[in-house]
Amino acid sequence: MPEDVDYPAVMCDSALMRIVQPAMGPGNVIDRYGSAGAQRLGGVRFDGSGGLTFITLTAGGHLGRHPAPLAQLFCVVRGEGWVSGDDGSRVAIAAGEAAVWESGEQHESGTDSGMTVAVLEASSLETSDSAR
Repeated sequence: MPEDVDYPAVMCDSALMRIVQPAMGPGNVIDRYGSAGAQRLGGVRFDGSGGLTFITLTAGGHLGRHPAPLAQLFCVVRGEGWVSGDDGSRVAIAAGEAAVWESGEQHESGTDSGMTVAVLEASSLETSDSAR
């Protein structure tokens, strides 16, 4: 590191930083809207509305069609699958890609081989990258 840059101190035993482990178990199974093979791994809620939730889908799993309660950013962190929006057309998606749905937009997702996603929900989302 350059010596002329003032880097903030990093404390490994900080009371502010926490390492958390996803809460797995039958209470975290997602079966609403006809979903199957889906499990909530954990997440965090933001002040007000919104949050971040981690979800895993087993091979053949899907999250059933439903309206987005808030704007959603559906980020695939492992695996691959498909997503669809209001028109119901399935579009392939893989690790490193994300789908955006607006509040109220009907959507669903699924996978043949397994997929883990991070779903960010907020009152509004603005992306800076190009869409396909």
